[in-house]
Amino acid sequence: MTKDVITLTQQMPAPLSVLAGLLSGGPDKLVGTTGEDAVVQLCDPQGRPLVSVESPVLVQVAGEAERLLGATAPPVPFWWTEARATTGVEEAERLAGTFAARLASLSGGSVWPPEAARSLAVVASDGVGVAPAPAAAQPAVDVLTDKVAVVIQDRPVIAMTAWLSDALRPTARAELGLQIVTPPGARLSPAVRTSLGGWPSRWVVQDEKEGYYDGLSGAVLRWQNGLFAPVAPEDATPEDPDTPVADAYRAFADTGERQLAVTFRTVHPADDRLVLGGALESVWRELTGEPPAGWGTAEPANLPWSVRQLTDLAHDRAPEPTWLVVVGSPDRPALATVRVSRTTGGVEEDVTLAFGYGPDEEPPLEALPRVAEILATRHRLQSMLLQLRKARRDLMVPPRFEGPGVPLAFVLGPEEVRELPGDRARRTPLADPPLPLGPASRPALYYPLPGDPGDLSGWQDFERLMRHLKGA
Repeated sequence: MTKDVITLTQQMPAPLSVLAGLLSGGPDKLVGTTGEDAVVQLCDPQGRPLVSVESPVLVQVAGEAERLLGATAPPVPFWWTEARATTGVEEAERLAGTFAARLASLSGGSVWPPEAARSLAVVASDGVGVAPAPAAAQPAVDVLTDKVAVVIQDRPVIAMTAWLSDALRPTARAELGLQIVTPPGARLSPAVRTSLGGWPSRWVVQDEKEGYYDGLSGAVLRWQNGLFAPVAPEDATPEDPDTPVADAYRAFADTGERQLAVTFRTVHPADDRLVLGGALESVWRELTGEPPAGWGTAEPANLPWSVRQLTDLAHDRAPEPTWLVVVGSPDRPALATVRVSRTTGGVEEDVTLAFGYGPDEEPPLEALPRVAEILATRHRLQSMLLQLRKARRDLMVPPRFEGPGVPLAFVLGPEEVRELPGDRARRTPLADPPLPLGPASRPALYYPLPGDPGDLSGWQDFERLMRHLKGA
């Protein structure tokens, strides 16, 4: 059984409906709240949580249930309600399923996974023992050590849900790593991949042969000294410390699918007239012919695209940074993560964006110089990196090897070009000269790179360019 149970309903779950679902555990169960009342918990008489329920989210973006669950949802808008059972307690998992079944019955909808909603009957749970309270008072955290917080997930796509986001923030503040443990069939949302950070955070994949391995590097892992860490080979030496790689990770097949990756930063003066999200929307329109479909502070992305609402949220949260996820329409896979932050230079937008293409689709590479010029002349572009990689059209990250990206071009914004001494920005060690973008008096520079997915030498040219621009 899965620990996470999700109810998709056309009607808003009424408080009495939620309460009826929570009381499915019988009268000896207690209801409490945590996380500024954003999470309702069903507890045993000692106050230890059995089931935690996130506040229902109104999803107004088509395709999110299909993208994240592989499930058919009611027509938008619909309500998404997540319940999470305490790890290792069978009755808690049954309680979560019964809660979801009652909620779906009362509010009209469906349950994911379907087998979780087995019965509407009260679950007998007298004398059931439960695991300790969630680590660091976070329902998503299953194990907490002095090095890492461990989250166990059994979903088709490990998304940046409100649960996971709530676990990520306190672990980051405590300078702990986050390790996500999944079965072998799970995939990561790009939003999670970009948020995992470096060591000791990692994606831990269960494997029949190896036990566990890192889904992003393939390194065989073991639980040791309070965290999952790579296994040292028996013949390892300080000079040759190579870690074994799981066979399951090596199973690579080139399907002809590609991803176009766009990473850029803009810096705006901090004033009341500033509107955020315009640069991202411009890129999206140029490369797909339409704006983003939706956005949110977690997955599923639940709000229709609106630069005004995005700006208002970031303004309300300032000076604290704001993290966002932005998605495209179901027929054109696209996903971006955006971090808005206040710095001494103004308001920065750091954007990581990817578009997916099938084997019979051509990425619009000819449009990239135009995209760069729009950002440079209208949106205060600081820098931009364009890549092409062999990877899934749906943008999901599988627990096996995918070809690395290759650089197509690097772009330096007009202010950064102006600040470099002499002709350093224009006279580089690359074979091709940079393409000026925008007004001749204050141009941005577009540096083309080989961009052949089968040739990684483009990264050598990119490193040479970076060393040159930095004056190294």
